[in-house]
Amino acid sequence: MAGRRDDLLDAAIELLGEQGVRALTHRAVDAAAGLAAGSTSNYFRTREALFDAIVERFAARERANWEELATHLEPRTTTDLARALTVFARDSAGRNRALTLSRYAILVEASRRPELRAQLGATGSRVNTWFATWLRLVGSTDPDHHVHIIGNYLTGLVLHQLAIPDPDFDPTAHLDALLASLIQSQRERGSRDSGS
Repeated sequence: MAGRRDDLLDAAIELLGEQGVRALTHRAVDAAAGLAAGSTSNYFRTREALFDAIVERFAARERANWEELATHLEPRTTTDLARALTVFARDSAGRNRALTLSRYAILVEASRRPELRAQLGATGSRVNTWFATWLRLVGSTDPDHHVHIIGNYLTGLVLHQLAIPDPDFDPTAHLDALLASLIQSQRERGSRDSGS
């Protein structure tokens, strides 16, 4: 039962990512999943129910991708962390392109449906916890603040790569420079504060 439901949701995520929200119909999901007409509506009676389930499935898949990466990493320098984030960015714009595009479609939909914001916030908090831990390891004393700066920058990098693909996409140097700059300015502020 869960297998067919997940197949439908994965097909819906692909459809949403590649063709956008307007393409998301029960009939289109049936076709994309290669299942008989009516299969999607058996599981999800309304378009809203389908969309809510897509958000849950998308969040679970994206979290699993992040954790697969995160469990093998323990960055000690900004360069280590920049390399790890580059792996994530390349994966997001490559192997998991449709999943990432569906995230952007879901974010746009959340601007119209506030209840989706809470779902997205809950999922993002676990990833932010991993990320904040990494930032502490590389020297950040304000990781909760830095998570948002780096996360937003990374989101922009991936979006740009999706829109205007660069076959040599490698944001490592830029990410390293941003991380080093944030941590260095934090240290300088701390030195000034302690010296006064």
